Amino acid sequence: MARFYTLAIERTLFGEICLRRRWGRIGTQGQELAHYFVNEKEAVILFLDLTRLKRSRGYSPTKRGSAPTH
Repeated sequence: MARFYTLAIERTLFGEICLRRRWGRIGTQGQELAHYFVNEKEAVILFLDLTRLKRSRGYSPTKRGSAPTH
């Protein structure tokens, strides 16, 4: 089964730092989870930890914007 997993660090309208995680089957919208942080450093640490974890489970990076399709 083809799956996707995306991570993005963004700033909210209120100035908070947000790490958004999306995952699911390719061709669907999937699920989303957001983590909010006081500073960007904490978001980057979680981003890198999750990236290492997902790569160890077989996920590989793709060109930005090429996946997922929904």
